[in-house]
Amino acid sequence: MKITKYEHACTVVEKSGSTIIIDPGAFTTPLNDVTGVVAIVVTHEHADHWTPEHLRRILERNPGARILGPGGVAAAVTDDDLTVETVKNGDELQVGPFSLKFIGEKHAVIHESIPIVDNVAVLIDDSFYYAGDSLTLPNVPVDTLAVPIGAPWLKVSEAIDYVLAVAPRRAFPVHEAVLSQIGISINGERLDAATQRGGGEYVQLGVGQSLDL
Repeated sequence: MKITKYEHACTVVEKSGSTIIIDPGAFTTPLNDVTGVVAIVVTHEHADHWTPEHLRRILERNPGARILGPGGVAAAVTDDDLTVETVKNGDELQVGPFSLKFIGEKHAVIHESIPIVDNVAVLIDDSFYYAGDSLTLPNVPVDTLAVPIGAPWLKVSEAIDYVLAVAPRRAFPVHEAVLSQIGISINGERLDAATQRGGGEYVQLGVGQSLDL
């Protein structure tokens, strides 16, 4: 299985000629060359994690791809040409060669004045874990963790505790578009130390770079 990082929250997972795209949002450049897509996972409804244009562009090249997301995403995607299959905490699906498990229910709190939206984490093949805009724990050992490095809802101390609790074999940063390069470097040093403390390796993936699991 190969994991490729795109801008901000978007990650592409490939295996046996099939592909899953996670959270292709407003800060991600057009995915014009991704083929073999069997599913698009949208963890929650915020625009930095999905746009109608991204979904349509992917479906034009991959008409059989399924769009999977929580109830809030299904309600937000109102376009008649886009259909979201609702998934929730505890659901398990086999999509092509991939095993998907969905965990959690809500987005992290940004502020008490801002409504909390639906959010699901996804565990792929019991190996790669991505929690969207939450710090929901997988509660099982995972090989590779996508860890948020910056967000309006996040303190770096919380990201450190999250990495320590999950203790992955490898971690790489996501949700970086809200930080400067200096901020990415400073927070990355903290996450690197936390990952090593748990016996793992922190990998500073750039856009278009990949990991093989």
